[in-house]
Amino acid sequence: MKVADLQQLADLVARERKPLLDAWRAQVRQLPSAAHMDTPTLNDHIPALIDELIVALRRVSDQTIAEAMLQGSPPDHGLQRQQEGFDIVEVVAEYNILRGCIHDLAAGAGLVVQGKAFHILNRVLDEAIGLAVQTFATQQALELQRRREEYLAFVAHDLRTPLNAISLAARVLENTQRTSDPAPQVAQMHRTLHRNVDNLQQLVEAVLKESDHVRTEGGVKLERRFFDLWPLVQSLIQDLNPVAGTASTTLTNEIPVDLVAYADASLVRRVFQNLVANAIRYTPRGQVVIGARELDGGDAVECWVRDNGSGISPERLAVIFDKRESDAGRDEGSGLGLAIVKTFVEAHGGEVMVESQEGGGTTFTFRLPRSARNAGGNG
Repeated sequence: MKVADLQQLADLVARERKPLLDAWRAQVRQLPSAAHMDTPTLNDHIPALIDELIVALRRVSDQTIAEAMLQGSPPDHGLQRQQEGFDIVEVVAEYNILRGCIHDLAAGAGLVVQGKAFHILNRVLDEAIGLAVQTFATQQALELQRRREEYLAFVAHDLRTPLNAISLAARVLENTQRTSDPAPQVAQMHRTLHRNVDNLQQLVEAVLKESDHVRTEGGVKLERRFFDLWPLVQSLIQDLNPVAGTASTTLTNEIPVDLVAYADASLVRRVFQNLVANAIRYTPRGQVVIGARELDGGDAVECWVRDNGSGISPERLAVIFDKRESDAGRDEGSGLGLAIVKTFVEAHGGEVMVESQEGGGTTFTFRLPRSARNAGGNG
């Protein structure tokens, strides 16, 4: 074998560009995240990187090409691979596989890559690795931060309903005891309770205000188990009765007592909580009915929350599950409740639907798997 000069290696890579790409793809497909990717997605920026290498070899320059590459393919490649679910080790491996394929190509032509050619090849690929990994790591950190903010916003939103129920229950209890001349320490306890509820409500509002930019894209961790739906909904009704009572709204649980679901019970409770609280808001002096049934075949459970309230306009109905979508005619609400419902239901592999008529009430329906075999989503 003889040492390849720069022009020989550049001409060889240019001439054998397609076989080089084929050999690279065959090896990269052994990476777990790349096994089922189509050819255009797998190639991504690698053909352009090979062209950059050919240019660098022909220029015979020691000048770094990092600035030229910064706006080009490696950063885009790192972002694409992060979105495709690669880990950082696989991103680095792609470039090192290309390095090995070029050495193999040269060896097959009776050439050995040393000296200046070796230096330029390593410089191009190492700078590409650095830029791709930097973009990959930055995007991954931003995604982690976004999910943390999203989770915090969801939890803060869900705290509003029980906090309102506690506040209303405390006021009812205070008014009841006021007629019986309670002891001074009881009055002090009521003031302490109100003060702490107010503090918690302010904290919740502050979190929601800071999370206005949050976007919803899943990432929900599920803890599935079999559980009875009727007692879960019945306990929720008891918690929400103070809220419903102020609007003279009746809550009715029509779920069969023996109906069992297979899902994350805490998330299902939060789905019902958001739907029922939303129904109460639009159904003063009306009725909210919570029901469920087993679908044919027993593979899923269908749940619904039906009210006879004011209904939803067709325009708002089309975007009702979007983040930050709220009724412009009402001050309360952050627009997160129904987005949370959609996120949690879809995380189970289910779906959520809504039917409504202005002045004729609204029905929200969602479906959940009833067995581990038919469960979708994460977890």
